[in-house]
Amino acid sequence: MRRFERITIDPEVMGGKPCIRGMRVTVGMIVEAMSAGRTIQNLLDDFPYLEEQDIFESLGFAAQLAQGHEVRLAS
Repeated sequence: MRRFERITIDPEVMGGKPCIRGMRVTVGMIVEAMSAGRTIQNLLDDFPYLEEQDIFESLGFAAQLAQGHEVRLAS
């Protein structure tokens, strides 16, 4: 089972939605932006504190959820 090292869930940050490294950028924001046609480079330009691996991990996390797989976060 894949472990997601960059995805965090904290009830105090964005209402407990899965976020990138504890920041106020959610997995949902990343996936929604990509589905609207934004590119990885667009996202990196818009959010200079993000890293390319953050985006790939967000997409992988969302894919696991969409397939009904259990998701494990790093502790």
